[in-house]
Amino acid sequence: MAPPPLVTGISPKEGPPGTKITIRGENLGVKANDLIGVQICGGDCSFEWQSRNKIIARTGINGTKGKGDVIVTSLSGGAGTSTVQFRTYTEMIGPLKESAVWVEESPVQSLAWGRRTMAPSGYSQEDPLGLSIEGNEKKFPDDLREIFPEHSGDLSRENFSPCWFLLENHHATSFDDLKAGYSFLKRKVEGQKEGQLSFLKTHVSAVIDQLDTLMNLKTKMEIEGEIDLAKRVNNLQGTIEKSIESSHELFDDVLSRREKADKARAALSVLNRYKFLFCLPTNIEKNASKNEFDIIVNDYARAKNLYGKSEIPLIQKVLAEVDEIILEIRRKLHQKIQEMPQGVEQQKRFVKSLINLEIQQVGTIQSEKLKIVDPAWGAIESRARYIEQTFKNTYEEFQERENSMKDNSKRDLNAPPIRVLFCEEITEIATGQFPDLWRLGQSYFTGELRGINEPKPGNFKQIILNAIERFCSYVRAAILPQNQKFQAVASWAFTSSSQLQQFSTWLPTCLRYLRVSYASLIRLDLPGEALDIVLKLIDELRLFCLTTILKRAIDKVKKLHEKETWELTVPEFPGATALPSKLEEILVEVLDEGQQICLMMEVRENPLFDTPNSEGHREVAKIVETILSCFSNVVEELATERSDDEVQHMPKQLIGFPTNSSLLPHSINLTEAKSTISSTITITWEHRLLCCLANSAYCNKTFINSLGNLFVKFGYPIPKLALENSRTIVNNVFSNLLEIYVEHKSDPLVSTIEPSMYIVSHFKWNRVEKFDNLSPYTHECLDNVVSVYSEIFAVSPFLLRPILEQIIQTIAEELARLMSCVEEFNVIGKKQATLDIRMIRDVLRVYSNERAKASFNEALESIPKLANDENREVENLLAIIKQQMKLQLMCLTVLNP
Repeated sequence: MAPPPLVTGISPKEGPPGTKITIRGENLGVKANDLIGVQICGGDCSFEWQSRNKIIARTGINGTKGKGDVIVTSLSGGAGTSTVQFRTYTEMIGPLKESAVWVEESPVQSLAWGRRTMAPSGYSQEDPLGLSIEGNEKKFPDDLREIFPEHSGDLSRENFSPCWFLLENHHATSFDDLKAGYSFLKRKVEGQKEGQLSFLKTHVSAVIDQLDTLMNLKTKMEIEGEIDLAKRVNNLQGTIEKSIESSHELFDDVLSRREKADKARAALSVLNRYKFLFCLPTNIEKNASKNEFDIIVNDYARAKNLYGKSEIPLIQKVLAEVDEIILEIRRKLHQKIQEMPQGVEQQKRFVKSLINLEIQQVGTIQSEKLKIVDPAWGAIESRARYIEQTFKNTYEEFQERENSMKDNSKRDLNAPPIRVLFCEEITEIATGQFPDLWRLGQSYFTGELRGINEPKPGNFKQIILNAIERFCSYVRAAILPQNQKFQAVASWAFTSSSQLQQFSTWLPTCLRYLRVSYASLIRLDLPGEALDIVLKLIDELRLFCLTTILKRAIDKVKKLHEKETWELTVPEFPGATALPSKLEEILVEVLDEGQQICLMMEVRENPLFDTPNSEGHREVAKIVETILSCFSNVVEELATERSDDEVQHMPKQLIGFPTNSSLLPHSINLTEAKSTISSTITITWEHRLLCCLANSAYCNKTFINSLGNLFVKFGYPIPKLALENSRTIVNNVFSNLLEIYVEHKSDPLVSTIEPSMYIVSHFKWNRVEKFDNLSPYTHECLDNVVSVYSEIFAVSPFLLRPILEQIIQTIAEELARLMSCVEEFNVIGKKQATLDIRMIRDVLRVYSNERAKASFNEALESIPKLANDENREVENLLAIIKQQMKLQLMCLTVLNP
């Protein structure tokens, strides 16, 4: 047996009923189940066991007032003892005073004579002194009982003691206030006396009638005093019974109406009590017509909580009717969830309402009639189907609109094509609809719309991927070239090249629409797999847009021959015209446009040329090679045009005129000279051919190399392979043009050598009679070479060596052939032939290649060998002739003119 509980301390030590007390002591119970009860001032109270040394209790209202012990009783120790006491006092409670215990507010009912008493209840009695006593702390009740053992401070008691009342209620009131209260009480008593006298004065006639009646009754009783008392009682009984019967006859009708009124009142009370339930079916239908399903859910839940367990047949019948209505509401909600279009918030409200109604209706007969597996998932699927169907309808609508516009002549060429309008429309749909679908799914997975079943994350991800893939397929079909891989979903081919060309100028607009839609999807924090689908389409469109922009340069380059002015505007490469710079302007224009539209990366976009061998590299290189090939064709076309009747003036540098200003008269400046001579000098076909040769050489040596820096400047990879292939094409063009020019110049030059050698005076090498100068054919040959030199030098000195080497090689081969055909030389003839060949060889040595040198040696070897004195004679004459022709032949001896 454990020691009994011992209470050693309490806090607080006094208070009204309902005060929370902390009890401390020893052996206050081993555990909560060990504690039996706690009594304070003899009354049981509620408690909460905290530990062996601490209990929290709350005083009750059934304990004695005043001081009392705190007794703790446990199973292990029994009833305990207390070394401290708690004092309980009653607090005066007014209508505005908070109370921890119940205060009886109903006044005492006195139904005598069928009327209620007008006396106020004790708690609301007014202070007779007219002073407020609410809130005063009454701390002396126990002491007052000891001082006034047979008295009370209650005004309604017969043993009322004014001293008790004043000490209990006004111990803190000042003396001046007490004097004012006394004056108030005195005036009140005098007012009541005056009220009694005025009452009698007002009803004096009634009082006199009552006194007369009493006097007559007394007189009659004295007269009839001799009558037998029993007879008198019998008469009185008969009179009373008669009065009762008369009263019944008088009040039966009133009492019956009263009974009916009581029944009607009771029925109205019942109706009023169950008004919510009886009106619930009508209210549900009204709220359903207004789509206020939240109110329906709350009302239905309230009805279930209030009357769900009731066994009253009427209530059960009403609830069954409500359940049937709720079943129809569920069907209606399920249909509304499937209806589209609608806002996602409204759809979520419908889903929540349907889920709540299903949960509340579980266990009823009606719940088995309609089983909806997962309304939230149904809402997701319906919205996904609506999005895909909207995409399809939009696609078919715009495709039909384009097909209906057969007559392109009636269309405004400046208006956006149908495909551009379609791209704008479908991207707006995606931007507006995808966020709703994603938010609906997020609400589903976060539990906001979760029903009984588990969520389906894999299926939702597939729904998102399918919707985005369908969106990209329609956009791809409308604005990108047809791909066999995607034609199964949608196919929208261009009907003509003009239609494609008109649409290609709007590709940047379509790219901007798609990027805006992509940015909205990024803000949703979609999975990377879903965003990559749109990103792939954007990359394809960026590349297609870039190639389209670059392909515009091809058409512009093909028309460059119309812009050739034959102005020599390249100081570092004389002979080159402005044609390469015009090509550079076209490239700068398209590269800059492509960089601004396609290469500039936006949010979560990849570089278009991320890998060296990517598709973008190949496409750009292919187009660049095509552009440069077209340029080479333009150069070749300009060179091969032989319309000599066409005359063009050169406003700047003059072909065939010296560029050194020192050769002009001192009185005329360079600008005036150019302007003056430009009116007389014309551009021949040979000059145009030389300019084209110079352009080809300039492109090969300088321009193509500078294109690499141009691509780097605008953020493009250098198309090395394309540039090398283009260099090969330019070299081929240069070789072809060079062959044309050399053939054009060398054929007449070489063809004059033999006639000049033999036809004039019937010349024979074995009949030469004098040896004092060069042969006529030698002079003519050198003059022709100098003429060709001057023509080339006037245009481009850089072309001298490649052209003259070919011409001189032809001359050397012709001389070797002619010398080998000579049958016989006389002495003077072999000296003359040696002099002529050596003169031509020495003068043209700078521009002689190995084959030309070999041909010259072959020609000399065909001539019989000279003796030493003959050789000296030839050398002396050769030196004299070179000195005489020094000024004429000086141009052919300059290594780098």
